Amino acid sequence: SRQQVADLIGADPREIIFTSGATESNNMAIKGVARFYKSRKKHIITTQTEHKCVLDSCRSLEAEGFQITYLPVQKNGLIDLKELEAAFQPDTSLVSVMAVNNEIGVKQPIRDIGEICRARQVFFHTDAAQAVGKIPLDVNDLKIDLMSISGHKIYGPKGVGAIYVRRRPRVRLEPLQSGGGQERGLRSGTVPTPLAVGLGAACEVAQEEMESLGAIAHLVSAACTSASLEPSYVLRAIGADEDLAHSSIRFGIGRFTTEEEIDYTVQKCIQHVKRLREMSPLWEMVQDGIDLKSIKWSQH
Repeated sequence: SRQQVADLIGADPREIIFTSGATESNNMAIKGVARFYKSRKKHIITTQTEHKCVLDSCRSLEAEGFQITYLPVQKNGLIDLKELEAAFQPDTSLVSVMAVNNEIGVKQPIRDIGEICRARQVFFHTDAAQAVGKIPLDVNDLKIDLMSISGHKIYGPKGVGAIYVRRRPRVRLEPLQSGGGQERGLRSGTVPTPLAVGLGAACEVAQEEMESLGAIAHLVSAACTSASLEPSYVLRAIGADEDLAHSSIRFGIGRFTTEEEIDYTVQKCIQHVKRLREMSPLWEMVQDGIDLKSIKWSQH
């Protein structure tokens, strides 16, 4: 299984550590590197559009005294590489930038980021939960030092994932979990063999699919914040207005999605949007040319 995961990303099987999923892998990478090198390096760079578990890990490090730079993104969702270069400090230990965004599907320039980090001898971590198995990734070619992988995003079991940790140049982590020293001392706890086998098999199938299709042009999305009434922070970061960010719906298209299902979804959306517009006095105002942003709503 370790070999199957490693083969998918061009790694050595000894560099693959099994975890409970990409959330744990992201926590391990960010907190682990930060805490190991904290005696001389207290600065981390990430982006405003990372997955919540990356942003929350960074916030918890801020409470420990670390300094975090949250890079903005452009309207197209990409970071500006010049802004990244300007953000480095003498005590920067880690840059964490996701490969593919789970809400808007944007692919960051991972190779360029990897080269910038390697030239400065700063470790580069990427949350690749939405990229692994969908687009070709080679950790050596892209100069990635740590990579987070999720099982269920590539049709493997839920509750398992992996973290790639580079051996040369060696990345050192302070473990989050203490115990029997499994997984090279980085992740104590009994490895769930059936889940690891499932992850390995999913990686092998993904490898075969990519080779037969050239590149898979779809992403499976994860609805991690649908229970919240907060507008999408990712859409706000790319400059979407509050009302648009509040009223957006994300559709995930996967390996088994059919054209019939897409047609059905389109028809249902049209049907329900029409129904809701007929009920909405605001829609009538829009039709009359009134800019809703210009309305001063009375406070009750």
